[in-house]
Amino acid sequence: MPMPIDLAAIRSFENLEFLARQLVDGFITGLHQSPYHGFSVEFSEHRLYNPGESTRHIDWKVFARTDKLFVKRYEEETNLRAHILLDVSPSMYYPAPGFDKLKFSILAAAALTTLLTRQRDAVGLVTFAETVELQTPVRSTSTHRHTLLLALQQLLERPPAPKTVRGTDVAGTVHAIAQQIPKRSLVILFSDMLGRSTSEQDAALAALQHLKHQHHEVLLFHVLDRTTEANFEFAERPYIFEDVETGLEIKLQPSQIKEQYQAAMSAYEQELALRCGQLRIDFVPVDVREPFEKVLYAYLVKRGKVR
Repeated sequence: MPMPIDLAAIRSFENLEFLARQLVDGFITGLHQSPYHGFSVEFSEHRLYNPGESTRHIDWKVFARTDKLFVKRYEEETNLRAHILLDVSPSMYYPAPGFDKLKFSILAAAALTTLLTRQRDAVGLVTFAETVELQTPVRSTSTHRHTLLLALQQLLERPPAPKTVRGTDVAGTVHAIAQQIPKRSLVILFSDMLGRSTSEQDAALAALQHLKHQHHEVLLFHVLDRTTEANFEFAERPYIFEDVETGLEIKLQPSQIKEQYQAAMSAYEQELALRCGQLRIDFVPVDVREPFEKVLYAYLVKRGKVR
């Protein structure tokens, strides 16, 4: 069962950091107790000493306790460079305050940041709507982790922008990032991928292809409230449906369009998954009503491929 989390009750940076740590600790405990216990997940800040290398960085205190030689790890020994791209456009505030796609993505990003830095991997954060709003350096230090979690906490508490003010430019953001990343990296994107037109969706996929051409790995978390956005499950009564990005409204009863909507949404998701498969992009559909473990597990699988 999903862990009940009142996102609206999280008010301090310390609480977000604590929650992210709890999510990661719970996930790792479950991982070792699950059929996936074969995963090699090393979270210490040390690595085994290799005979013949310099003894300069051996941790003698650890040797005294364990009778084994471990070498302290430093930032330049980082295994992986990861860029977390977070779509903060108005559609990400759906379906309800405290339980929307953006807050789910923020918590998932906070947990991934914690997991990455525990593994001495470097991580950076990019938030975007029509343009890039925040872009941080890519580092693996604890100070940098605090900076990222503070930025996520501030985003968690921010109200949505007025409608018609911002759209989503996944393509422009991803193209810009692809040009800026100097080393082979893992790019993790959280987005509902709901462009206003087919051309926008095609442009977003072309941008992801740009990342692949630059030899980066891509992990796309397609974030939806599946109950309403994919299955169109609403009580049978009149509704006024509103475009959360433009404010346009239409009045109807769900049964009038449910079948056609489900068919269109299913075709779109299948096409998105197919295109990602062709580009060798890891496509992971996630539901805001489900636990975060799926996000963390997908990351571990991907990390195992790019180490």
